[in-house]
Amino acid sequence: MFMQESETTYNYKVVRQFAIMTIIWGIVGMAVGVLIAAQLAWPVLNFDIPWLTFSRLRPLHTNAVIFAFGGSALFATSYYIVQRTCHARLCDDRFAAFTFWGWQLVIVAAVITLPLGYTSSKEYAELEWPIDVLITVIWVVYAYVFFGTIARRKVKHIYVANWFFGAYIITVALLHVFNSMAIPVSFMKSYSMYAGVQDAMVQWWYGHNAVGFFLTAAFLGMMYYFVPKQAERPIYSYRLSVVHFWALIFVYIWAGPHHLHYTALPDWTQSLGMVMSLILLAPSWGGMINGLMTLSGAWQKLRTDPVLRFLIVSLSFYGMSTFEGPMMSIKTVNALSHYTDWTIGHVHSGALGWVAFITIGSMYYLIPRLYGRAIYSVKLIDAHFWISTVGIVLYITAMWVSGIMQGLMWRAIHPDGTLIYSFVESVQAMHPFYIIRTVGGAFFLLGMLIMAYNLWKTIAGAKPVTATIPVPAMAH
Repeated sequence: MFMQESETTYNYKVVRQFAIMTIIWGIVGMAVGVLIAAQLAWPVLNFDIPWLTFSRLRPLHTNAVIFAFGGSALFATSYYIVQRTCHARLCDDRFAAFTFWGWQLVIVAAVITLPLGYTSSKEYAELEWPIDVLITVIWVVYAYVFFGTIARRKVKHIYVANWFFGAYIITVALLHVFNSMAIPVSFMKSYSMYAGVQDAMVQWWYGHNAVGFFLTAAFLGMMYYFVPKQAERPIYSYRLSVVHFWALIFVYIWAGPHHLHYTALPDWTQSLGMVMSLILLAPSWGGMINGLMTLSGAWQKLRTDPVLRFLIVSLSFYGMSTFEGPMMSIKTVNALSHYTDWTIGHVHSGALGWVAFITIGSMYYLIPRLYGRAIYSVKLIDAHFWISTVGIVLYITAMWVSGIMQGLMWRAIHPDGTLIYSFVESVQAMHPFYIIRTVGGAFFLLGMLIMAYNLWKTIAGAKPVTATIPVPAMAH
């Protein structure tokens, strides 16, 4: 094992690096999102340049916000939380540094290759095989650092946040390896090992669990640490957190086929995905209730603490999204929502309201502490909260209305069975909602820029802090 800098202090360097890149990649990913939203309203913004077209920038947007912004946040918080709750330094500083630089290399590779048109065309797994191999290597090292740190813990107990992080690390490895299995035909081109309906089923087993484990289980790990910390209260029910964990990770893995209703996937598989999605409501709401009830007796803090407001409102969006998802998995509802903007509204209520808000709240908690400074301006956090909330509401309501309208227009038929509306008429009807979506996204991006300014003013000239690991009172 490599020599450590000091066994008496935590490794905050890698946490700081990932935390800062979380903010930077968030702004990049969301800026691309606003551009492609504008392109749907005004296609002239493609500028007739192939690598600026919606079809190439859209996968760049999803990879940037999920894996660059979300991924950097998860590396930062999991490394911070595992050290603090285990009273142990990361087990290997050099390998931890490798995960940081390796992950940034993956993101830069995505930024270059996706606009150039190098893609496997798999949703959330578009990166070509050499980059997939690099991701696998980084992930194995990440698992070694995380679980190696737990193995060195000075406290007997493993806090529940680490269970969620551990489950996400193991499951994402499994999902990534099996969905990305491909036959390379050149340096930047490969073909999936699966064919036809099997390829679709494996893809959505991966795709929905990228949501389930990367964007849900892992961020719940974040929630179970930062909500009690910011509220200065213990988690409402530790027993519920454990039940919530086991129920969630068992059920989520089965839900993928609900993306493939009314396709060539066997009907029983579609139904199984639907049933498991409906069952998923219970453990999901268990986590939401546990987080919200942590504020029992301290709700007044929401009036004065905008960081806590970000964390708690994120849980409200989590609850809403995890009600809407199971509802949309019901075949009769899906017959209306499938392929419409309703799905886009659902995804972004989860992505902006849950994932981004819990991340923003966690970063506002974490970054000032990593630099030993009080936040520059609480009023700017407050402004960020309200601007972002207005942005989310504009975005998701526009997509809900647009999506339900699309579904109804596509299904409307004359008595003789012919369509009442042409597809082009439905596209025309969506135009005003696409403008509102662009405005909503721009509001959210503005909030991120305010956050970046606030944190820059907070840490400018500050010296990174070190924290001493508590010495156990007695050996276990």
